[in-house]
Amino acid sequence: MTEETPGFEEKPDVPSGATPDDAEPKAASEEEAAPAGDASAQTAGLIAQLDQARTALSERTGDVQRLQAEFQNYRRRVERDRVAVKEIAVANLLTELLPVLDDIGRAREHGELVGGFKSVAESVETVVAKMGLQQFGKEGEPFDPTVHEALMHSYAPDVTETTCVAILQPGYRFGERTIRPARVAVAEPQPGAQTVKAETADESAAAADDKENGGPEEG
Repeated sequence: MTEETPGFEEKPDVPSGATPDDAEPKAASEEEAAPAGDASAQTAGLIAQLDQARTALSERTGDVQRLQAEFQNYRRRVERDRVAVKEIAVANLLTELLPVLDDIGRAREHGELVGGFKSVAESVETVVAKMGLQQFGKEGEPFDPTVHEALMHSYAPDVTETTCVAILQPGYRFGERTIRPARVAVAEPQPGAQTVKAETADESAAAADDKENGGPEEG
């Protein structure tokens, strides 16, 4: 039988050049390394979640901006429609008042616009002017088929183009809208007048040339 030497305890094998105390720090470093790895993984996860949140925020911001732009366009369309409806309503009202204005104009031409009737007529004219109604059409202005309606036609030797020689009914416009063209009598240049004028001009020019050259030669 083998007898154990009293006072001696068996010790674990220790690599040469190392002390038994070296094993404990190594174990501690392994325990510290594990939490550090978990922290890195958690940080990476948080960064990924943050990126996802930023992406979602960017998408929602784009949605809000698109909705805001659509709402602004809607407001502009509603405002345009509101203005257009108002203009149409005012134009229709003014159109209904044109016969009254024609009666006032005829009464003024015949000297019948006197007394209380004159005050009422002037008030009506003032109101429609404030609403934007404008009268147009004057004698002597060139005929424009876009704003004039020719009811009578004649020839005149003293005009060089189709001209309004009489205003039978004045025209009216509201803003850029013509609610009634001016009804006029027009006159065109006399047929052959241009030829006669051209021949007269040629003769005048020839006479001037002869005068500068000392008159016609005598043969």
